[in-house]
Amino acid sequence: MSFLKPPSSGISVDSTRRKELQKFQVAATLRFRRLELLNQAFAHRSWANEQETPVFNNERLEFLGDSVLGLVVAEYLHEILTDRPEGDLARIKSFVVSEESLAVVAQRIHVDRYVLIGKGEEQSGGREKKAILADCLEAIIGAWFLDSGFRPARKFVRQHLVPEIEKVLQNKHRQDYKTLLQEHVQKRYKTYPRYQVERKSGPDHDRTFWVAVEVDGQRYGPGEGKNKKEAEQAAAEQAYKALLDS
Repeated sequence: MSFLKPPSSGISVDSTRRKELQKFQVAATLRFRRLELLNQAFAHRSWANEQETPVFNNERLEFLGDSVLGLVVAEYLHEILTDRPEGDLARIKSFVVSEESLAVVAQRIHVDRYVLIGKGEEQSGGREKKAILADCLEAIIGAWFLDSGFRPARKFVRQHLVPEIEKVLQNKHRQDYKTLLQEHVQKRYKTYPRYQVERKSGPDHDRTFWVAVEVDGQRYGPGEGKNKKEAEQAAAEQAYKALLDS
């Protein structure tokens, strides 16, 4: 059995959807042989759960695409940054493959226009959620790898992620304040930041979280976000900037 021939997604591609996917391929510089595979990459869990007959969502493709993405970015950094130690390469890679960075790329190639999401996600602004966009981009990478192999997948990743790598190298990217705070606290206090969810509100599909962070007995925050990760980043930013000024 070939690894490049996954089972059918069960998601039909009618003529209207086919035209939409063709438009996406032009924007993303892709040309799938199996459009059903690309269509599956757009299928968020919330949409798949609403279908009358069982269909695959994009989570398995996301899992695969995450690995392909990590390998290609690591290979590129190893290739161009010949004088950097492993720690620097790992830190740069973490920024490049972050949700923030991937969401930027996804928006650039209009993933938000074509992602299939459930009614609840649609009503709560799911097309603009960074997590959904980033996960969908990884699923597309996984689907492209299955459809055409590693070399085309590498070309696609490099084409769209090298600009994000350049932002990191020029320090023009959005900072990962959780990482910055942890490194600062480890060096200064020989300990780790501790995050605590103080409260949350709203229905499951539209939650808001407030998270505080404690550093050496001092509390900072709370930071606010639409998920715990965003709220932790907001709290970490407050703590990091305060510690730098102290």
